[in-house]
Amino acid sequence: MHDEALHSGAPGTSALLVDGKTFTINGNTVSYQFHVDGDTGDLRTDHFGGPITGPIPADPKPLINGVPTELPDRPEGYTVSELKYQAHTIVRGKPGLPGLPATFGGEEDVTTIIIHLYDDKSQVAADLTYSIFPKYDAVVRSVSVMNQGTGNITVEVLASLSVDFAVQDLDMITLSGDHMREAHRERRKVERGLHGFQNSTGFSSHLYNPFLAIAHPSTTESQGSAWGFSLVYTGSSAVNVEKSSQGLTRVILGLNPAQLSWPLASGESLSSPECVSVYSNQGLGGMSRALHGLYRNHLMRSKFVRQNRPVLLNSWEGLYFDINHSNLYEIAKESAALGVKLFVMDDGWFGKDYPRISDEAGLGDWVPNPHRLPHGLDSLVNDITALKGTNSANLWFGIWVEPEMVNPKSNLYCAHPDWVLSAGTYPRTELRNQLILNLGLPEVQDYIIACLSNILTSANISYVKWDHNRSMTEIQTPSAAHAYILGLYRVLDTITTRFPDVLFEGCAAGGGRFDPGILQFFPQIWTSDNTDAVDRISIQLGMSLAYPASSMGAHISAVPNHQNNRTTPLEFRAHVAMMGGSFGLELDPKKLLPEEKASLPGLIALAERISPVVVNGDMWRLSLPHESNWPAVQFISEDASQAVLFYFQLQQHVNEITPRVKLQGLASNRMYQIEGGGRYSGMVLMNHGLNYYFGSDYGSKVVILTKEPL
Repeated sequence: MHDEALHSGAPGTSALLVDGKTFTINGNTVSYQFHVDGDTGDLRTDHFGGPITGPIPADPKPLINGVPTELPDRPEGYTVSELKYQAHTIVRGKPGLPGLPATFGGEEDVTTIIIHLYDDKSQVAADLTYSIFPKYDAVVRSVSVMNQGTGNITVEVLASLSVDFAVQDLDMITLSGDHMREAHRERRKVERGLHGFQNSTGFSSHLYNPFLAIAHPSTTESQGSAWGFSLVYTGSSAVNVEKSSQGLTRVILGLNPAQLSWPLASGESLSSPECVSVYSNQGLGGMSRALHGLYRNHLMRSKFVRQNRPVLLNSWEGLYFDINHSNLYEIAKESAALGVKLFVMDDGWFGKDYPRISDEAGLGDWVPNPHRLPHGLDSLVNDITALKGTNSANLWFGIWVEPEMVNPKSNLYCAHPDWVLSAGTYPRTELRNQLILNLGLPEVQDYIIACLSNILTSANISYVKWDHNRSMTEIQTPSAAHAYILGLYRVLDTITTRFPDVLFEGCAAGGGRFDPGILQFFPQIWTSDNTDAVDRISIQLGMSLAYPASSMGAHISAVPNHQNNRTTPLEFRAHVAMMGGSFGLELDPKKLLPEEKASLPGLIALAERISPVVVNGDMWRLSLPHESNWPAVQFISEDASQAVLFYFQLQQHVNEITPRVKLQGLASNRMYQIEGGGRYSGMVLMNHGLNYYFGSDYGSKVVILTKEPL
């Protein structure tokens, strides 16, 4: 029996084909197939890779160790289970995932199949939901577990995705790091045994981003097979890659079992976060572009996702905590004269009885400091938004908050010490002099929603930088970590829905919470507290393995750099920052050198001009900083009419010729005009390349190419 969805996959195929109890999910260049084992009722993985049609050869039997399966299962208290196939449901489009961020799309974008499993011994049911976005070769999966018995159960482990790869040599690529060195790209061979990582900080963390790529050893940026797995979740996660004794490789992504132990009473259910998996036959670059397009169009829901973001100046590295009405206004005035469109007041503006003059007090008390802002927040905002920039438009005003945190020195903590994450009478560990509010409590969620709503209705605020500066330590139960994240999602959903015209930026001591879950609500994230341009090339290109450039905040900072004391040219810093969707300044404009002040308006104008290509275009990593002295990145506009090349030199070598940079993704038989000189075919630009001379350390070029009309 054939039961085909109406939505098309690749030409001549259906996005979803059901043949008896064999299920095939098709994208433009991918097929994902599994079937129901006739003897056991288990779901067996058949194929995840390039497109297939018709029957596939059966694997030889027996497989003694490592049978491919879609759901490695074990009910509470037992070492065996019988979660067997019962039925399936086809959905045209995609249902939501209550309480969790999720990809979305209409009937023309996505098709879904839900596989219903049941164990009549434990009376536990499980629904496996698969959605295919054919345009992006993306299969999205989540799992829901339901207690249909009369007693209570505890879910100790819940993965979002399990997929098995046939016997072959594979590499795994991860993004690891730490504060101020996020998204370090690591590639290693998958050997026999268990690999992977677990994050137990309570948020997605600087240490291990919830992303994994699997590739053949010969796969490069532009050639070969690559699979990308990205968990749509903001809390602690676990990623396991295991190569069995017989050579099968299993990949599992989901919640961290060390922070779960989720109780389910009779009739209750628990859903895993979604895991997005994509396949590309065009290398790691193709994998990344599939994730970028999917996230921009079917995950990030802010109205600003596809818009040019206003060029901003953030006060943090210019003033730190030393702010008041007068000096903020003066910096805003200087910023407007340079071409800045949005002025952001960072930390230090709030707290009455416990003023926020350092990081020791004030968090939780979201009222303006009467000494620093004697006329109130509204007066400051009115003064700054009355300033006109170089385009005669009024400045936007933005604000910094850290709503999930509290200082013990605050009115909030004095009134509600029971509102923080803690473990009974054990000492409460302070990090950065602060504790974490327990967002698993509805009353805490309501307090944060009320505070933020009061601030955003009290003045003409157009932007919010939402920070999160510490990890979880003591918690009362393992399940409190996931309850916190569910509470956070309720807060974010409420606030962003209530204030759709506010541009929100996520931050967690930089890129410590750079994940797809946050991107559902915030269209941009501060990529790293490290603003050094040299380091930022690696950080931003690392993040781009999974996340679109449009989601990255990147600023020009002062030199010597405040993090590593390096001095780089203004133009180099600007060109690196232009590779992010949110371009801005992180400095005091009054301290700029005269020549820097003269150059900045032109650099800002260039950033604004190329922003549509960076925000909405396809990204090609041409050369990586850990492999070359000449990293290069290219963006191609949505309509393919324009391309922008970013080309850098890290060090100047005496008596050495700079290599040509070969572009990618252009139309071979079309002519391209290079701004500033030169007219070449796409074939020449891709197969021969361009060459530039820099002449010093930290050289950079931004090259704009326009495809000539036919």
